[in-house]
Amino acid sequence: MSQPNTQRNLATWKGVCSETDLVSNSGVVVWLDGSQVALFYLPGAQDQTLFAIDNHDPESGANVIGRGLIGSIKGDLVVAAPIYKQHYRLEDGQCLEAPDQRLRVWPVRLNAGVVELALD
Repeated sequence: MSQPNTQRNLATWKGVCSETDLVSNSGVVVWLDGSQVALFYLPGAQDQTLFAIDNHDPESGANVIGRGLIGSIKGDLVVAAPIYKQHYRLEDGQCLEAPDQRLRVWPVRLNAGVVELALD
């Protein structure tokens, strides 16, 4: 995983699960201060291996992003929403089919076996 930048080092981090709770090349969902966050662990990715993105699908209104399929489109790692199949970039939450849609993303890191998310 890439090293956090200086801004991320100043963030307040909150543990949300254990590294052993992650499933390789798949999503798991955690609760963070009233929000469902989908975590995707991609151990074969080159730069960043852990991503945290909003679990709420704006098209269907369901909390299902964590069950989406992971893939790559034009070099971007994406998750396909399970119901209507929009593709969201894991890096920044941007929808490839509808540029006006974006899922929230959180800075995420592994710290001594604990998955931590940065709080606003």
